[in-house]
Amino acid sequence: MADGQIDSDSVTNALSTLKDPESGRSLVTMNQLKDIRVENGRLSLELALTTWAAPLWPDIQESIEEAVRSSFPQLAGVTVRRSIHNRPAAKLGEIGLTAKSVIAVGSGKGGVGKSTVAASLALGLKRAGCKVGLMDADVYGPSIPHLLGLSGRPTIEGERIRPIDKDGMPVMSMGFLVPKDEAVIWRGPMLHGAVTHWGDLDYLIIDMPPGTGDIALTLSQLLPLTGAVIVCTPQDVALLDAVKAIAMFRKVRIPVLGLVENMSGFVCPGCGQQHDIFGRGGARQRAEELVVPFLGDIPIQLLIREYGDEGRSDANFDDPAIAARLEGICYRLVKNLAHATAAAPRQPQLPVLG
Repeated sequence: MADGQIDSDSVTNALSTLKDPESGRSLVTMNQLKDIRVENGRLSLELALTTWAAPLWPDIQESIEEAVRSSFPQLAGVTVRRSIHNRPAAKLGEIGLTAKSVIAVGSGKGGVGKSTVAASLALGLKRAGCKVGLMDADVYGPSIPHLLGLSGRPTIEGERIRPIDKDGMPVMSMGFLVPKDEAVIWRGPMLHGAVTHWGDLDYLIIDMPPGTGDIALTLSQLLPLTGAVIVCTPQDVALLDAVKAIAMFRKVRIPVLGLVENMSGFVCPGCGQQHDIFGRGGARQRAEELVVPFLGDIPIQLLIREYGDEGRSDANFDDPAIAARLEGICYRLVKNLAHATAAAPRQPQLPVLG
């Protein structure tokens, strides 16, 4: 498979510094560059990436194309075909959860749109191509079923609860187990008994109760959380509560993966003018002060509220203006996780054949 001085070995050598986002190791070392062919001055290869890195797929493909063209400017063309690199998740914690990243979504106070952001993260990652589960741990006001238009009761298989399915995404909430008009009395330690059959996941998104309660501590004892995303609104009082939430997660040694500013300005549908009802940009500034990544902001949008009330939060991704904000938050979250992994590469795992 040679064409002049270009062959599979020279191409592999040129791409040896490019890293797999999930493991932080070389794509070459992880055997994710395959079927390298050089014919008639044109290069083609197969790029195998895990679904964990789905939001970053276009970036990695572009990096490979740029590296090849830079190293071999004489090539007439470059074709990169993407495929899935199957890599199973290891079992985590006492409950044996098989998920590669477990992300808690928290807030310092209620009413900031935390559940909407948690649902949007899960839906956005799934739409990108990741395998995602969504757990509603906000036992005081479980709203994920309402936001996603889900109902019914989970089934029990052996000692495990099988979640409700949302278009291929498993979802679990106390809202499925307790009638809407009844209060939920559930303490953190009771999480031990709620062992759910999630299957093999790239991401488990957990919608936490607001405030700085004990459930975060209990979760951190049950399984290793990858980190937490904090949601706040731009007002000073909300930012103060967000700072408390960040301090709480750090106290129990849960990394803070980023801050999301919700209700960040209102764009008038009539005149197109933006009105900063609650202020704007406070979360970005506070994130810089606390050395926390800023993942993005979400404006006040009537459609977001309407879709949530109708149980159609996934429809937010059908509106280009809203989708761009939500997809940007998902992208930056995974990008930051990949950067952290590159700084401390994971031990390699053998791919699943077949």
